[in-house]
Amino acid sequence: MKRLSNRINRLAESATIAMSRKSRELKAQGLDVIALSLGEPDFSTPDFIKEAAHKAIADNYTHYTPVPGYPELREAISKKFSRDNGLHYTTDQVMASTGAKQVIANVVMSLIDKGDEVIVPAPFWVTYLEIIKMANGAPVIVPASIETDFKITPEQLENAINKNTRMMIFSSPCNPTGTVYTRTELEALAEVIARYPDLTVIADEIYEHILFTGQHVSLAEVSHGKIFDQVVTVNGVSKAFAMTGWRVGYLGGPKWITDACIKMQGQFTSGTCGIAQKAAEAALLADPKVTEKMREAFHARRDLVLELLDKIPGLKRNKPEGAFYVFPDVTAFFGKTAGAHHIRNADDLSMYLLNVAHVAVVTGTAFGDPSCIRISYANSEATLKEAMARIAKALDNLK
Repeated sequence: MKRLSNRINRLAESATIAMSRKSRELKAQGLDVIALSLGEPDFSTPDFIKEAAHKAIADNYTHYTPVPGYPELREAISKKFSRDNGLHYTTDQVMASTGAKQVIANVVMSLIDKGDEVIVPAPFWVTYLEIIKMANGAPVIVPASIETDFKITPEQLENAINKNTRMMIFSSPCNPTGTVYTRTELEALAEVIARYPDLTVIADEIYEHILFTGQHVSLAEVSHGKIFDQVVTVNGVSKAFAMTGWRVGYLGGPKWITDACIKMQGQFTSGTCGIAQKAAEAALLADPKVTEKMREAFHARRDLVLELLDKIPGLKRNKPEGAFYVFPDVTAFFGKTAGAHHIRNADDLSMYLLNVAHVAVVTGTAFGDPSCIRISYANSEATLKEAMARIAKALDNLK
């Protein structure tokens, strides 16, 4: 009998990848589909990074690599954390992986056993829950809404913690909402975390450089580093440097956790591609100002999309201060109909927009909030204008 494991049967397909696949299928049928579903910058990798990769090939960085990354890359990661975040990790407290997704999986698989609870503020990135499930952990969802700018309170965090709580996974700037916690808000959360020294927090900071107001604040740095030894800081080069296909993520954290992740990675993928590592090294050692033009473009696109969404009656939205997503509340359209399309929830609305407006977005259900949809504005302004016009027309047809 052909039988899949319970592990894989429990695992859901990534909603963002699934919507991207459906978009490609419609495009293959000749339809003009605008994809606003994937979290991928539409820019090309900067030339100086490509040149570093070319040099790496010429210098024969083509062999097996050390599991945690080349020493010079780990040194670059350590310098970056110190320079940009005020976080002082030694080189044996950092490691590189094949994308930030693998970093998070390494940490969760290294720390979580069956029955261990992992706090996940919602909305959350779709993969957090699936990684927790793979480790046989128990996700504990702490919901936030558009009324609170999708931020949880210290009281909510405190109430979610019990004797089974082992971990929290947290992001700022957040995917899917673009929400950014202030220093004051992070310090209030840190006060709660500090009361539970056995609680480890994964701080996902992959959108650090795509920030539209103020300076990025790392959770591990607030309150004078009071919870530094409880935080694993996760980052990567995919978003800020338009290097999604290079697949390099990294972490900084307590050495005992880093060592465990190296052990875990050594039995799965070993070290990531040497050429990509040398490219990432060049990116991390560069002045962060090299990302400024991309950030400015995302800022302008955000403002454009918010302006156009505000013209659509019924939509509610916050003002995302980072990343490149907007996460509007679409409950005003639930219960409405257009032809054979009856909208019961955000899943139905997402499929309606794909099949009728030919615009791919992602249902908020996948991110832990079934009242919303996620729209990525990592696309040209002309494309975004066309997409918003199609969405407005399709929503107006719902009665």
